Amino acid sequence: MFALLDCNNFYVSCERVFRPDLNKKPVVVLSNNDGCVISRSNEAKALGIPMGAPMFEYKSLIEKEKIECFSANFSLYGDFSQRIMNIVANHFADIEIYSIDEVFIDFSKQIINEPLSYSLTKLRNNILQWTGIPTSIGVAPTKALAKIANSIAKKFPEKTNHIYIIDNEEKRIKALKWIKIEDIWGIGRNNSKKLKKLNINTGYDFIQLNDTWIKKNITINGLRLKYELMGISCFKLEQIHNKQNISISRTFEKEINNLNDLKERIAAFTAKAAAKLRKQQSVCGSLLIYFHSNLHKTNEIPYYKQSYVNLPVQTSSSIELVKYAKLVLENIYKEPKPIKKAGIVLSNILPNKYINLNLFEEYKEKQDKLMKVVDYIQQLYGEQFLHLASHNPSLRLLTLQQKLSPKYTTKWEDILKIKCY
Repeated sequence: MFALLDCNNFYVSCERVFRPDLNKKPVVVLSNNDGCVISRSNEAKALGIPMGAPMFEYKSLIEKEKIECFSANFSLYGDFSQRIMNIVANHFADIEIYSIDEVFIDFSKQIINEPLSYSLTKLRNNILQWTGIPTSIGVAPTKALAKIANSIAKKFPEKTNHIYIIDNEEKRIKALKWIKIEDIWGIGRNNSKKLKKLNINTGYDFIQLNDTWIKKNITINGLRLKYELMGISCFKLEQIHNKQNISISRTFEKEINNLNDLKERIAAFTAKAAAKLRKQQSVCGSLLIYFHSNLHKTNEIPYYKQSYVNLPVQTSSSIELVKYAKLVLENIYKEPKPIKKAGIVLSNILPNKYINLNLFEEYKEKQDKLMKVVDYIQQLYGEQFLHLASHNPSLRLLTLQQKLSPKYTTKWEDILKIKCY
């Protein structure tokens, strides 16, 4: 049996932990540039705010219904996620962290000396008590069915008490007849359109299809998905793999018209990407810089530039990567143009232990020691406390994050203060 634990409206729930006055009120969390909705409370969903809703289209509804809006606070959400995953790992040994707010649990190798529903209820209660985040849990013989069971637990919380277990054929068939084809894990938008044209509208319809047709039109993974929905386990827990590309980009509140300002942004993005690289104990051998104008301006010709460079030595040093990023930028920014968005991508990533430096080994050792100290200080006091001189520590104010909540759990200045009398 597998379980999928999913945090309910995760980003919104994180914001509500420190704002209990927002419970049972409509709340949305916006994307990095405050452009669209990426998380909604149930109350906001009921008012007709869809996922991905552009802010400019729903501004009047948001103001009319007094919907509370937050800019995405990924430092806060990431910290909550880590705490929740640690709690799950303390309860059950075999887990797969599927996303920032989802985790699979495999019970096949675990001895549980009590009813499974009781163990999962204790897990939910501990997460709620220790983090304040509500969760839903679906249990089934396969990962795909566990996903569906989780959807049922979330859709009908009063009937399921946030936990639903598919443990017999009757429940499996009922769940497959209930789930829409577009909502099945692994189907995707294009395949769901293709299947709907053939009058395949539910999971139950899907498992009636011929194996040969599925393999030809939905690929071998589609066939495995069919078996999963039939109760035959094909997808095992996956190990966590390091990222093969690390990308940082932002859309700016105001267009940038000069090289120096753009350098500051690129330097900040590169330093942030380098820190992520070091966190997974890797180095990169290439970097890509890109920037473009406002692509939504119909009266102007779009302007887009990018450049890719292979580094002479693989590195994770912020100093080295920022140096090369600025050189690349200088090479492609030849004339003043209004820039609305820019970004950097680190690629050709390898584990740090595989790098062969020969003559540069002593130099790398010094860089590594320095970066280790920088990471430690930033972890204690925040990114703005210590940073490279090449970028402005207040860059956040220059991007569209005007509704950002405090970093309650990751920044000393933002920790809540309690006065005792």
